[in-house]
Amino acid sequence: MTKQELQIEEVKNQQDLMTFVRFPWEIYRGDRYWVPPLIKDQLLKFSPTSPFRSHSEMILFLAYRGGKIAGRIAGIIDHNYIEFHQEKVGFFGFFESVPGAEVAGALLSRVTDWLKGHGMEKMAGPINPSTNDECGLLVEGFDAPPCLMMPYNPRTYPSLLEGFGLRKRMDLYALLLEESTFHLDRLDRITERLKKREPRLHVRPINLRRFDEELKIVKEIYNQAWSKNWGFVPMTDEEINLAAKELKPLVVSDLILFAYWEKEPVAFSVSLPDYNEVLKHLNGKIGLLGALKFLYYSKKIHKIRVMLLGVKHAFQRKGIEGLLYIETFKRGTRKGYHCAECSWILEENILMQHGIEAMGGKRYKTYRIYEMPL
Repeated sequence: MTKQELQIEEVKNQQDLMTFVRFPWEIYRGDRYWVPPLIKDQLLKFSPTSPFRSHSEMILFLAYRGGKIAGRIAGIIDHNYIEFHQEKVGFFGFFESVPGAEVAGALLSRVTDWLKGHGMEKMAGPINPSTNDECGLLVEGFDAPPCLMMPYNPRTYPSLLEGFGLRKRMDLYALLLEESTFHLDRLDRITERLKKREPRLHVRPINLRRFDEELKIVKEIYNQAWSKNWGFVPMTDEEINLAAKELKPLVVSDLILFAYWEKEPVAFSVSLPDYNEVLKHLNGKIGLLGALKFLYYSKKIHKIRVMLLGVKHAFQRKGIEGLLYIETFKRGTRKGYHCAECSWILEENILMQHGIEAMGGKRYKTYRIYEMPL
C-alpha cells in the first residue's frame, strides 16, 4: 500500500471496534473544547445486544490511508423510524475524518452504497445512532465546549458533508440561560401568576425512592408528548429502562420534575448537571483514579442541561412548559448551578425558543441534520 492509497474497511472484530472507538482521540488531540467520552459507554453503543439493535441494522467502516487510520463512519437503518414515519430513510453517524474531501467522500460513498443495497431512498445524519441519542453536526458555536450528551466536531466538517452533496434538513438549537440574566424574585412572581391562572396545575420533583414507579409515568408521557416532533422515534420499554439505569446515578432529584393537572401527570422535564465538566478530566477511563476524579470534579459543576421537556398534547399551550423551566432554574440556582443549557430545540419550535428567550436565554449553538436522496 502506497502512502496515497485509500482503503475503506468494514469493522469485523473487537480490535477493529476499539480502533473505531479510539479514533476521535487522534482527531481532537490538543482541542481544548473536546470532551473525551467514556470508552466503555461507546463500546456499549455498538453492542449487538443493546436494545437499539433489536430494531436496527448497523455497519461500521474505517478509512485507512498509507496504512494509517484516517476516518470512520457508521451506516444505520432504524426500522422503528421507518415504520413510524413511513419513509425509507437510512442514517450515517459517528463520522470523523482527517482534513480533505477524499476520505470523507469515500466513507460517505460506502454508506450510501450500503443503504441503497438495503432499499433506502434517502440518507440523513449525523445520527449517533438515533434521534433519541446524540445527533446533528455542530455548525455554529465552536467557541464553547459541548454540554453533556451533545455532539462536538471540527469547523471543517460542514463543508465536507456539503461537498458530498448533503443539504440541510433541520437545525437543532442550544439556548443558554445564565444566572445573571434572570432573578429568582422575578421567577417567583411569574410562578405565582401561573398558579393563580391555572390552580389545577402543580409541580413536584422525582421521588428517587420510588424510581420504578416514577419511570412508568415517564413512559406514559414520553411517546405521547413527543410523537408529533420532527425526527421522533418511539422508544421501546427496553430502551427507556436502559437509559434510566445509565442516568440514575447522575440524577439530582430537584432537577427532574413532574407536572400534574389535578391528579393526572401531564408533563415532565429532565435536567442533569453537566458532567462533561467532569468527563474532560477522565480521558475516557473511569478506573479507581477516575472514580476519585469524578467525585472531586462533580462538586465543581456549575451548569445543568435541560435535556427533556414534554407535555401531553391536550395540555400544551397552558403555560406548563414555562412553569417547568422556571422551577428548574429556581431549584438549580438554589443548588449552586449558575447556568443552564436548554437543548436540543427544533428550529421550528418557535414557541419554546421565545419562552426561553423571554427568561433571558440566548441561542449559542446550532446543530444541523443533513440529508440527500439516494
